[in-house]
Amino acid sequence: MDASGRRKSIAGIIALGVGLISILIVLYIGWILLNWRTGILLFLGVLLVLMISSGILLNTIFLVREIRRNEQHDAFINAVTHELKTPVASIRLYLETLQTRPVEEAKRKEFYKIMLEDSDRLLNTIEQVLRTGRAGSSSHRLNPSRIDLDEVVRSSVERVRNLHRVPVDGLRYVPCGPVTVWGDLDEVRAAITNLIDNAVKYSSAQVNVTVETEKLNERFVVMRVKDQGPGIPKSELKRVFRRFYRVPGPLASRVKGTGLGLYIVRSVAKRHGGRAWAESEGPGHGSTFALQLPIAK
Repeated sequence: MDASGRRKSIAGIIALGVGLISILIVLYIGWILLNWRTGILLFLGVLLVLMISSGILLNTIFLVREIRRNEQHDAFINAVTHELKTPVASIRLYLETLQTRPVEEAKRKEFYKIMLEDSDRLLNTIEQVLRTGRAGSSSHRLNPSRIDLDEVVRSSVERVRNLHRVPVDGLRYVPCGPVTVWGDLDEVRAAITNLIDNAVKYSSAQVNVTVETEKLNERFVVMRVKDQGPGIPKSELKRVFRRFYRVPGPLASRVKGTGLGLYIVRSVAKRHGGRAWAESEGPGHGSTFALQLPIAK
């Protein structure tokens, strides 16, 4: 079912629910006018109407949620399929080229580099999906340790800079100084990298992203990632952290992704006793994403 079909289904379900409730109310009012002296029946009638109306309302809400959830799942499957198929097709193409004809040494090294980059992209997509499953599992336990936040942020900045070929002045890091946090190194690194990578991907052709850290107090430190991208409507600031959710608009179709990055960031923050949030003045004003983590004692 395409998007227009889903919208028609949602509208039809809502219209059906409203129609049934309206009919019940009209019948009930008419019944009251004809039987106003029968108090017990009136009371039972009120209960019956409330129960039926509540059932119709709950059923409508459930159906609408299911339709939207299915739509998100379909978008996720399409995105993951693309993210998996594209690097595999690229790697296969270069391998077939190397196999079928002689290639100069310089060109061969370039092919190897591209294939390694595609392999990293493929592994990253797989890791995102696996990490999402672990984030939603109560049986997965953290492996906490003392983490040098400055070192992790610097390495994540360099990784994203090299991955997207961003110049030094396009992706800057402003540290607050040495600070040690308490958490699972693998999860903290994944959350930080996701935030930086997300800011770069959603920037315009000329990337302008600033990563900074700040000690809020003796208990928490916050990392902020500020971009000069398209911005986010205020109504979407909380929704962007939902699983599979992507802000609607032309940029969402241009920027490929699984819709899992920010969900992972929020999950990591909650599991570590911190929080994650987004700030933006609206479309055209850029956005800021923040990750708060506990400082190690």
